[in-house]
Order: sequence, then C-alpha cells, then structure tokens
Amino acid sequence: MGTLYLVRHGQASFGAEDYDQLSERGRQQSVQLGRYWAARGVVFDAVITGTLRRHEQTWAGIAEGAGLDTSAQPWPGLNEYDSEAVIRAIYPHELAKPRHAAEAPELFRQHFRLLRDGLAQWMAGTVSPRGMPSYEAFVQGVTSALDHVRTHHVDRKVLIVSSGGPIATAVGHVLGLSPERTIDLNMRIRNSAVTEFQFSAKRHTLLTYNALPHLDGPDFADWITYA
Repeated sequence: MGTLYLVRHGQASFGAEDYDQLSERGRQQSVQLGRYWAARGVVFDAVITGTLRRHEQTWAGIAEGAGLDTSAQPWPGLNEYDSEAVIRAIYPHELAKPRHAAEAPELFRQHFRLLRDGLAQWMAGTVSPRGMPSYEAFVQGVTSALDHVRTHHVDRKVLIVSSGGPIATAVGHVLGLSPERTIDLNMRIRNSAVTEFQFSAKRHTLLTYNALPHLDGPDFADWITYA
C-alpha cells in the first residue's frame, strides 16, 4: 500500500489585494510541517502541487523545514476555484470592506455565507462563475491527480500540496459524499492541515482528515488559521 499526504497551503493573504501569497504565518506553518516530518523520517518519493503561488511557496517551506530537495510536479487540476467569481455569480455587487475592526467579523461571516451559497449553485449547475470550469470539470482535475498517483506510485509515499476546495473534493470523491457534505468539509479545513490516504492500484482509503500534528502544543496555539 502507498501513502498519499494532501496538504492545504499555509495561511495566505485573506483581505489583501493579492490573496495568492503566503503570509509570514503561512510560511512558518509550512516550515514547521517540514520539520515535523523530518523528525519522523518521512521522505517523499514524489511531490505534486497545484500551480498557484501559495502552493509552490508552501512546498518550498516544507522542503526547507525537512531539508528536502525533491522536485515537485505541477498539476493545474489541483488549483483552487475562484472564490470571488463564485460569489459574483450570485451577488454581483461590491462586498463591503470593514471601516473599523469591529465590523470585520460580520463581514467575514457574510463572505463565507455567500461563498457557501455560490458553491452549492455552481455544483448544481445553476450558475457558471466567469472564467471557471464546470463543477464536473473541476472534479475531473482533482480525480486525475488521484488516478495518476494510483497508476504511477503504488507502494510509495506521495505528497500533494493544494487548496481546501480540491482536498475536500478528493475526500468527498473517495467517500462518495454529496456536494453539500463536501462543502462542509471545505469550510472547515485549516491552513497547512494534513489529510492522509492509503492507496492501492485500485482505490484510495481515507485515514485522517484536516490534522495538524505539527502544531500540537501550546507554543503553536495561535498558529492555527483557516483563511
């Protein structure tokens, strides 16, 4: 049996003009995950990443922490959906920005309420967010990576670095979940969290989901982030 680790990128830059960039905390999370694996002798036979900067930067941090020089294979099918396009498909207005800190939590909640609704409609085929594939094509991009791992890396350790949407989609596919339950998984996945599959040439089996073993301890209590 092989082992496939799927890692969500470290904390990105939510609320900034360019989200697709790790924050300093995101870089620290990634390096710490690499250190955690190095201390346990985990070495990967293959690494596959989405092509977004936050994916590449997360792998760079893991490699730095673990002292690895493995090259990563880019896989565009592991890229995240465009959350702004999803929201605009159902709410074609400018989202309000907080004028002061007290407004931020409610506007944050509004963002994710709209995102959840937009995702449900995209999955159902009710809306077609601009510049995005159909949901069926998005799923195919994710499952093509899983099929590649099963076909080419049996009995090996493989790392995938991606985003919350593709990872939740992979888990939903393996478990046969409904789109609604897949959205639930997506909304709860944490930055730099590890999801683990065992796999054979025929199937993947879920072992763990959304785990943060590298941040287990009081020293890392404020390192746990979601966006």
